[in-house]
Amino acid sequence: MQDLILYHYSMSPFSEKIRAMLGYSGVPWQSITVREMPPRKVLSILAGGYRKVPVAQIGADIFCDTRTISDELARIGNKPELSLANQPQDVHDFVKKTDLEIFFACVLSASDKSMLKKLVKETSLWNTFLFLRDRIAMGKSSRVRTARRPKAKAMVLEHMANMEQMLTQDFLFGDKPCIADFSAYHGLWFVSDLGEKKWVEEYPKVKAWLARMKTFGHGDPKTIKDKQGLDEAKAASPRPTPSESTDGLTGHQVTVAPDDYARDPVTGTLVFADDQRIIISRTHKRVGEVHVHFPRQGFTLEAVNPA
Repeated sequence: MQDLILYHYSMSPFSEKIRAMLGYSGVPWQSITVREMPPRKVLSILAGGYRKVPVAQIGADIFCDTRTISDELARIGNKPELSLANQPQDVHDFVKKTDLEIFFACVLSASDKSMLKKLVKETSLWNTFLFLRDRIAMGKSSRVRTARRPKAKAMVLEHMANMEQMLTQDFLFGDKPCIADFSAYHGLWFVSDLGEKKWVEEYPKVKAWLARMKTFGHGDPKTIKDKQGLDEAKAASPRPTPSESTDGLTGHQVTVAPDDYARDPVTGTLVFADDQRIIISRTHKRVGEVHVHFPRQGFTLEAVNPA
């Protein structure tokens, strides 16, 4: 079996979420760094213009959104606690709020001139301008309602106070981490590590928890080039679907898109859909056929030419 390939960039919070899961799970992986915003030629070939990062690849199967990637890590690494599907309702509720509302509050409250300087140093002044222009354009089509900066900070502090009460054991829902811990981690990583905010100092249990999360590291990735990822896709065939699809659109051309932000649609032939996952088939002359996986929750599925 091929190693998992992760398409990511260093300052991406959701990429950090998956990098930490890779460290925790011990799953071997290969790293391909992509630009902070489109165009990303390799992902256009593999994922059809899907614009969120990270994206993962195993052979000719492409996994979009951290929910499908974490499901793969749960399976490959024998870590069922990384899959949201295996969790009780209180974990579902926590993850839903933390991955969207709290995440945006973390980004808005911690983004300042210091953060821009880091991006300029990491990339370039021109790239930073392009990044800001891209994010402004993306925000115009977003369906997510975000708080203004002072309220955003208050939301983050309230979130940490809630976590302080939850941390009666080493992790949020027990003595070992689960998907909820990694969902909480990447937002606070953005605030504390990238934003260099000291807010966590007021919450000793959260500070200790954050230190425990960081000890997982990122594993030992092997850096490869775009071409190698494309070559691996070309040399492989998509794996069989998990069961027979019963969705009425199976076999038809469809579009799949996030329903919150970065809502660029991906077009392909629907090969599988259930209440957890959507899989479409796409072909490109560079790689042949690939299967692109999306979570069902948070994504729209529509026929290209509805009757």
